[in-house]
Amino acid sequence: MGPSDGMTMEEWQRQMDELTQKRSDLMNQLNSLNADIDALKRRNADLDAQLLKAENDLYGAVGTDKAGVSAFRSKFEACEKKINANCNDDCFKEIQASKIKCLPEFWDRWLAMETKVKNCGKVTTKCMKEYTVVKGDCLYKIAGRKEIYGNSRLWPKIWEANKSGVIKAPSRVPTTIPNPNRIYPGQVLCIPNLTDADKKMMENKTKGVKKTRKKKGKEPMMNMKDVKKDTDSKDKK
Repeated sequence: MGPSDGMTMEEWQRQMDELTQKRSDLMNQLNSLNADIDALKRRNADLDAQLLKAENDLYGAVGTDKAGVSAFRSKFEACEKKINANCNDDCFKEIQASKIKCLPEFWDRWLAMETKVKNCGKVTTKCMKEYTVVKGDCLYKIAGRKEIYGNSRLWPKIWEANKSGVIKAPSRVPTTIPNPNRIYPGQVLCIPNLTDADKKMMENKTKGVKKTRKKKGKEPMMNMKDVKKDTDSKDKK
């Protein structure tokens, strides 16, 4: 390769030197980038090894390994679907007994599953009506109202239906009634329907009260002749 037409030998040599320097600079940059890539690969391999160790340590803490977690995951997901679909908790005890449920992957879902199983066994209270507590109220007084039960002795029914949670309550007002003697204005209470047993009890008590009143109303009247004789006898004395 030599000088082109119109180019002196000195000009040609200068151009060749510039191109050679550029080539050298680019090769240096390429080598530097390749070195960076190799360093990143080594760093990535180190991180993968650390991650694998941390994962194995985590699995070891709950007495299992990666394969065990994979098998548990399949069982957990199947059990989760059964419980969410129809409260079928046949598989629940096996999940409950496993420490693997404590892994971050499962923990929140396990708590939700546990709550679901607990709620499956509860009978939802049917509210006959709602009642908003006003100042001066107590459960005994509320149960005795004509539009509620008309019987103050049935206050425990209202308490049982609301002690774990009222229908709603204003801000900063308790939403539960752990103590039946403490209810607060603004709490909206569920007034549950009376069972047949409750109605029968009320009916029997009502009959008992009527019989007592009837007996009191039929007390024998004193004989007026006997009263007159008694008065005459006292006058003679």
